[in-house]
Amino acid sequence: MPEDTQATETIEKTPAVEKIPPVEKVPPVEKTAAVEKLPPVAKPAEAPEAPRVKPTYTWGVGRRKSAVARVRIAPGSGKIEINGRSLNDYFTAEKDRKSIFGPLEVTNTGGKMDIWAKCNGGGHTGQAGAIVMGLGRALAKYDHTLEVPLRTGRFLTRDSRMKERKKYGQRGARRRFQFSKR
Repeated sequence: MPEDTQATETIEKTPAVEKIPPVEKVPPVEKTAAVEKLPPVAKPAEAPEAPRVKPTYTWGVGRRKSAVARVRIAPGSGKIEINGRSLNDYFTAEKDRKSIFGPLEVTNTGGKMDIWAKCNGGGHTGQAGAIVMGLGRALAKYDHTLEVPLRTGRFLTRDSRMKERKKYGQRGARRRFQFSKR
C-alpha cells in the first residue's frame, strides 16, 4: 500500500510528536513498593445466579369469523393471559371463559400449562373461538398423542362459517327492501 508521504512529514514536524519516544524505546513499567502494599480490590459478594432457563414455547394459530389468535403455551402453573390481561378481565361472558377450557379438559392438561394469547379482529365470541382453535393446535404440536382427543372434540377443525356479504338491490345479505304493491 502506498504511504502518504505528505501526511507523515506533517506529523514528524509537529513539536508534540517529537517529544514522544518511539514504542521500542519505552521502558517497561515496574511495580513500585507503594503499589505492592495496597490491599487487593475486594469484589462485592454476590450469590452466584443460577442460569435462567428459557421455557420452550409451542405456538398455535386459530381463526374464527374475522378473529385471529396467536396462542403460545409452555409447561407451568396454569395461568392464562390474553392480550396482557387475565382471562376473567378479558372475557366477561361465562360461555367464552368456559369454551377456552374445552381443549384443556379433553387432554387433561388443565393447571399444567401456562397460556398466552394475542387476539385481534372480530368480537368476543369470535376471539374466544379463535383462542380455542389456536390452543388445540398448540397442544397437538406440543404432544402428538393429544391430537386424537382434540380432533374428536372438534378443537382442530376450522369453523368456516363467515358473515354473508350484502347484495346490491337488497337491504342486507338476504333481507329485501320493503315491497310496495302501489
